[in-house]
Amino acid sequence: MKDIVLITPVKDSLNTLRETVRSIAPATPDFAYYIFDDFSTAETRQWLDENAGKYGFKVVGLENHTTKKSPNYRTILLMAREYSLAKNAHLLIIESDVVVSRETINGLNRVADEFTDAGLIGSVTVDHEGKVNFPYLYALSDGKTGTYVSEHSISFCCTLLTNDFLKKFDFNDLPENLDWFDVPITRKSRALGFKNYISKDLPVFHQPHGSRPWKMLKYTNPVLYYFKKFIFRRDRI
Repeated sequence: MKDIVLITPVKDSLNTLRETVRSIAPATPDFAYYIFDDFSTAETRQWLDENAGKYGFKVVGLENHTTKKSPNYRTILLMAREYSLAKNAHLLIIESDVVVSRETINGLNRVADEFTDAGLIGSVTVDHEGKVNFPYLYALSDGKTGTYVSEHSISFCCTLLTNDFLKKFDFNDLPENLDWFDVPITRKSRALGFKNYISKDLPVFHQPHGSRPWKMLKYTNPVLYYFKKFIFRRDRI
């Protein structure tokens, strides 16, 4: 099996971030783990700097790489791809509202080894009760089990981008006017002849919108939510 580079993009959400980091920590002796700090508050950055050694991650402060205000997912992807290619490794994105296990990480690596035509491999997300939740609700009714090809977009909650795909797609070609890239990268993977998989055998716990708390306004203050979304052009996909 190939090496893996693990990354977590961060913009505050310190409570969920702590859970994510602690869940990944058992794997950090074996894999390089980078947390990309996207202009978080001083509290979040202090926690990252103070706990990097304890949990085995390296902090990448985006203030040293761009002056653009967050979100800077495109910059993160560009840098993470280079890290992965330098190690001849797969890239595993684990977002800051997701809890994984070491078996999740190793399992995704085994899937990439088994399905050599894979571009993206996403772990299905579940709630506290183990029920599939957002953004994989479509998997509730598809009647499939195990790991299988999906024609839907693969969310980046916990998703492995294979080294073969990284070699074929230069992320500099990603559009600069978007905030999130799971949809265009999913489509590009298929366009390049790869298949995209989701795994129900390797579920991860997901707190929807935990990494982007402002999106909870959709349920508590929908007027303000849509004002932010359309007037401030937030969350462009």
